[in-house]
Amino acid sequence: MRSGIDPAANARTIVAAVQEASAAGADMLFTPEMSNLLDRDRARAEAVLRAETEDETLAAVRDAARAAALWVHLGSLALRGDGGMRLNRGFVIDSAGAIRARYDKIHLFDVDLATGERWRESAVYARGERAVAANTDWGRLGLSICYDMRFPDLYRTLTDAGALMLAVPSAFTVPTGRAHWHVLLRARAIEAGVFVIAAAQTGVHEDGRETFGHSLAVDPWGEVLLDMGTEPGLGFVDLDLAQVSAVRARVPAIDHRRPIPPAVLA
Repeated sequence: MRSGIDPAANARTIVAAVQEASAAGADMLFTPEMSNLLDRDRARAEAVLRAETEDETLAAVRDAARAAALWVHLGSLALRGDGGMRLNRGFVIDSAGAIRARYDKIHLFDVDLATGERWRESAVYARGERAVAANTDWGRLGLSICYDMRFPDLYRTLTDAGALMLAVPSAFTVPTGRAHWHVLLRARAIEAGVFVIAAAQTGVHEDGRETFGHSLAVDPWGEVLLDMGTEPGLGFVDLDLAQVSAVRARVPAIDHRRPIPPAVLA
């Protein structure tokens, strides 16, 4: 996606994608981080943010998923939370339009980049406190959001909980995307022998920021099955979940995991 500053317009984009994906025979649609709103102007964004129960994008996508009989992973929505803080929350919606799981982003991006960009997510967003793995019709899906991808302990927790697929919806910056996007996502797939599905924001947005794009699907051997480049739109990929057990039989690293005590200082 190339989400903009108008939640209604972003909702229409996702609803159209649900309908197109279903018509093409897809079982599940994945969208990026901040699917409903991408706006660095805090005052302008504050005027259109809603709580989960009032969010028009969530309601529209649930209705569309039910009408199309399609599962949807809404990568994340910007929502109004408690105490003046926002939530960066992802949702798994089933083909009946029911919410099967919610996940709030745990790792928040606070950094000053050499390009002059300055990000302080923790000043605006409340931090999530628990890992979430959702049951789907095809297997367990581990949930994460963008910056989470740099913290392999989260994915160890998710794959220990039985996740066969990992979702990593993102709005990655261009400099870090060029350096780390493909490498980190392939590493997360290889470590546990799982599929990684990473829907990404792309291009120059209405608020002036630029995101890296390259929505990816990676197989359990670390091979890139789909790279959507830098244009918005739909990409289709078939996941053969039998590959998970096949790869884990070749490299049984997940079975060899051991608790690691604190390091000894010498």
